[in-house]
Amino acid sequence: MDERILIIEDDEEILRVLKRVLTYEGYIVDTALTGKAGLTLASEQRPDLVVLDWMLPNMDGLEVCRRLQKLGNQPILMLTAKDTTMDRVEGLDAGADDYVVKPFEIEELLARIRALLRRTAADRVKVLEFDDLTLDSSTRKAVRGGREIELTAKEYDLLELFMRHPRQVMTREVIFDRVWDYDFGGESNVLDVYIRYLRQKLEEENEPRLIYTVRGVGYVLREPEEQSD
Repeated sequence: MDERILIIEDDEEILRVLKRVLTYEGYIVDTALTGKAGLTLASEQRPDLVVLDWMLPNMDGLEVCRRLQKLGNQPILMLTAKDTTMDRVEGLDAGADDYVVKPFEIEELLARIRALLRRTAADRVKVLEFDDLTLDSSTRKAVRGGREIELTAKEYDLLELFMRHPRQVMTREVIFDRVWDYDFGGESNVLDVYIRYLRQKLEEENEPRLIYTVRGVGYVLREPEEQSD
C-alpha cells in the first residue's frame, strides 16, 4: 500500500493517535496542526486523501476544504463535533466527500477512509495512456511515440484533464473551472491559445491530431481521424 494521507487536526492527541493507527494500517501519513500548514503540505505532497478537522486555528476547515478543491481531486473526510443536518450540508457543500462526527470509533473511520480510496482509485492512476501518448502524473512528463514533450504547468493540467476523461467532450466552462479555477465569462481566448500550444507540441513530428474541437461546445480527446478540424 502506498496511499498517502494528510491529517489536518489541531488537537495533538487526536493527531498522534490517528497518525499511529493509519501508519500501522500501511498508509504514508503527513500531519499539520493548522489549515495553512495543511494547504502547504497538500500542495507539496499531493495526498491521496485528506482527513480534515472543521475547527482549526487561523483558517477553518470549510475554507481549507474549498482551497483543497483547487489543488486536486483528492477526497476529503471531515472530522467535527458539529452534528446537525445543516452542519453536514455545509461541510458537504464546501467540498467534503464524507463526514465523521467526534467522538468517533477508529474502525468506522478506517472503513470510511478505505471506501473513499476505493471510490477514487481510478483518479489515482499514475501513468495515463491514450493512443500513442502517455502522461506520468508523478513526474508530470508526457511522451508520444517515444518522444518526450516539455509542458508548462497549465499545459500539463489541461492535458491531464483530457487524458482522465478520454472521448468525453469537455465544455469550455468545465475546462475553465478545472484548470483555471474560475467561471468562463465568454470573452477570454486563453483556452484556445493553450489548446493551440498543446496541439503544436503533440503534433510536432507530424503526428495525427488527438485533441479535437467540438464546435460551440468545447474540446475532446479522441482517436485520430483522417481529416482534422
